[in-house]
Amino acid sequence: MTKVIDYYHFLLSPWSYLGIQRFNSVVTKHGAVVNYKPISVMDTFDNMGGTHPSKRHPSRIKHRMVELKRWSKHLGITMNFEPAFWPADQTLAAQMVYAIQGTNGNAGPFSDAILTAVWAQDRNIADENVLTEIARECGFDSSALLAQAKSDAMAQTYSKTTQEAHERDVFGSPTYVYKGENFWGQDRIDFLDKALEN
Repeated sequence: MTKVIDYYHFLLSPWSYLGIQRFNSVVTKHGAVVNYKPISVMDTFDNMGGTHPSKRHPSRIKHRMVELKRWSKHLGITMNFEPAFWPADQTLAAQMVYAIQGTNGNAGPFSDAILTAVWAQDRNIADENVLTEIARECGFDSSALLAQAKSDAMAQTYSKTTQEAHERDVFGSPTYVYKGENFWGQDRIDFLDKALEN
């Protein structure tokens, strides 16, 4: 029986970026199928009781940076803690993820590449030219993908999936949902791994 993971995330999340390698390893280990579901950052903060990092108390902002540096060092993952293009509008990138899945493609490499572009490469994921380059690098027909991503259907999918996430108690990124159980945070991947064993 196929094991299916719904992966809700922001394409701007440093925590999603830090979780890429371990999440992919767990997926491969269990032969799982992943539904990549990028959701709206601001709608999630507004509707689910969160506060954008830039608007948090200075103590929380300071601690977030401490934790990012700890985890980056602990995992041996290089990242830019103050990316040049953050925050950026992830809307079109998210709709490209849905466009890939709409044609039964594997959106994983593109989703991972977007996160990497933000946190390791200082690329602007709100720029269509950058998105076109990333799509090409991932082996997609970038022009066709971009056109499909701009459709009303993909915009509706993005909006509806964000609402779906909130209805499933998703309030942060990354959240991995397996068999109705939420695993929030890249530091919960070990628990997801154990759940997939059953």
